[in-house]
Amino acid sequence: MHKTGGPDVLAIEEVEAPPLRKGEVRIRTLASAVNHSDLEIRAGHWAIRRTPPFPYVPGLEVIGDVVEVADGVGQIREGDRVWTMMQGLGGVRAERDGGYAEHVAVSASAVALLPKSLDPIAFATLGLAGVTAYHGLLALGALAGKTVAVTGPTGGVGAIAVLLARHAKANVVEVHRESAPLSAGSVDAVLDVVAGPRFPELVTSLRHGGRYCLVGAMAGGDVSFDAWTLLNAITLTGYSTEDIDGDGLRAATEALLAARLPDINCTVLPLSEAARAHDMLERRAVKGRVILKP
Repeated sequence: MHKTGGPDVLAIEEVEAPPLRKGEVRIRTLASAVNHSDLEIRAGHWAIRRTPPFPYVPGLEVIGDVVEVADGVGQIREGDRVWTMMQGLGGVRAERDGGYAEHVAVSASAVALLPKSLDPIAFATLGLAGVTAYHGLLALGALAGKTVAVTGPTGGVGAIAVLLARHAKANVVEVHRESAPLSAGSVDAVLDVVAGPRFPELVTSLRHGGRYCLVGAMAGGDVSFDAWTLLNAITLTGYSTEDIDGDGLRAATEALLAARLPDINCTVLPLSEAARAHDMLERRAVKGRVILKP
């Protein structure tokens, strides 16, 4: 990208790979998932916080094989299959070029090892969305035997949150756009990716001591609720992968692998069709995640 705008501002270019700095690894990309944040940044809704902002390579996550290791790297070796996300990779911080690329250079401390036998496309369908769902549910406390409401259950984060919550032995209530309102005091916890007008209903649905965690606000962040509800000893919190570090990434990765979740719907496109991927997502012409493959 050399400017913000519609999907057509995305274009393939050949650039020389920068030399690695101490402590870095270079990853040959096998799969890069497209995230909603990529669309917001491309459209100019979320500002790139660096000067100058362009040229800019989008992409918050990458799965691939390590092809080069710099001095100062201990645990990671050439040939390892790894993945990385956020921590200045693309995104609004954009400390590094993002994941829409054949090769990506990152700090070795910001990667998590994956089994070499793992299908990179299958894991890419989890990726950042899975990490968001995992840490968001973690903020809700122990889930076994609890009733957990999950909004946006057909989206990337919501769909994985439903699977993870069930794996944790929770009773999951899927809250779709057309779902009837939740009854007051009917759930123990809420993982919300929607917010907006439904927020007061979700807060009211919590039982005494219930917990609510916001991980997205697809319906808008301007919300209201009855403040007296707080006297029911409820907790309102949130989670953003902007706060993740290498340890958090590796913990989430271990949990996602251990859960052995079923395959998530995905659409795989060549990296050269990144603009098409953005267009499809903006038109809601695809279900599940969209993966770019060099």
